[in-house]
Amino acid sequence: MARVLTYEEKDTAIHRLCGVTKLIAFLAWSVTSMMTYDTRILAVMFVLSLVLYRLSKTKWSQVGPIFKFILFFLCINLIAIFFFSPGQGTKIYGTDTPLFHVVGPYVMNAEQLFYEFNVLLKYMTVVPAIFMFIVTTNPSEFAASLNRVGISYKIGYSIAIALRYIPDVQDDFNQIKNAQAARGIEMSKKATFGSRIKNTAAIMFPLVFSGMDRIDVVSNAMELRGFGKKKKRTWYMGKKLEKADYAVIAVSLLFMVIALGITYADGNRFYNPFV
Repeated sequence: MARVLTYEEKDTAIHRLCGVTKLIAFLAWSVTSMMTYDTRILAVMFVLSLVLYRLSKTKWSQVGPIFKFILFFLCINLIAIFFFSPGQGTKIYGTDTPLFHVVGPYVMNAEQLFYEFNVLLKYMTVVPAIFMFIVTTNPSEFAASLNRVGISYKIGYSIAIALRYIPDVQDDFNQIKNAQAARGIEMSKKATFGSRIKNTAAIMFPLVFSGMDRIDVVSNAMELRGFGKKKKRTWYMGKKLEKADYAVIAVSLLFMVIALGITYADGNRFYNPFV
């Protein structure tokens, strides 16, 4: 089974950027997406995320399974928003344009539909950015870059270990899943959806215990090597900021400032097409 959310060495413009550059760009992108409800800005960000995804040469096998999982829960979230706050769109945009009756007292109006579309668009701009950050960033180089900008090497190394062990956790999951299947526990598409969820949940406990054992082994190995004894350390994968890095940082911050400036130009972060 193909590994998902795993760093893969490639010769692309995004891969060649410093880890800190990608972190700053990712944070600027995330802040913009979280702060704005301007559909025009979110649409531009969504298109840009598709372009960046293409430039990064990220394989669908690396992100597809996780993306489908997130999309499933996103749909559930949107349904929950409607049933628990059916009038949220009306409160935000100040008008009520009924479209069709759903069930009981619930009526879908244009404002609620537009609001939930914006929520979907916000997720669709952030999720690809998260995926690309993980699959295009070398964990060791990222830790070295963080330390270079003043962040404790202990924090940087912890992040690097977390990113590096994503593939190992996936391998453990697949091994436990195969072991369960060998015992006759059906987890393929032949089983019902409810059974698959129940059987998958049964994997979590051995997976957690396996992860705890791995943590114990790594922490003991680091302690034996005297990790954390000194205030500084050297890095084999360190990378300096190049001209391209400074350019990307500048463009990312400029885009955030312009986008938020447009968003709050009228004192309201919601773009209202109903007025």
